[in-house]
Amino acid sequence: MDLDKKHLVKLANMQMPFGKYQGRVLLDLPEEYLLWFAKKGFPTGELGFLMQLLLEVKINGLESVLQPLRQAPNSPRLKPE
Repeated sequence: MDLDKKHLVKLANMQMPFGKYQGRVLLDLPEEYLLWFAKKGFPTGELGFLMQLLLEVKINGLESVLQPLRQAPNSPRLKPE
């Protein structure tokens, strides 16, 4: 999967669809949670790609780059495809 602007927007707005952090925006997932997935295996498909990308963003301290891409608090959040 190639990196596209839509992936960055999804990182800033899409909700985690399952697990301990279900409903939390991907950008707000703790780095430790992403590291756990890195050891156990990321989900398949777009969600796994986004989680791997987010781990790289967090490891490199680039979360602030994604902050301006967040939608307004009352806007509907993106759901995984």
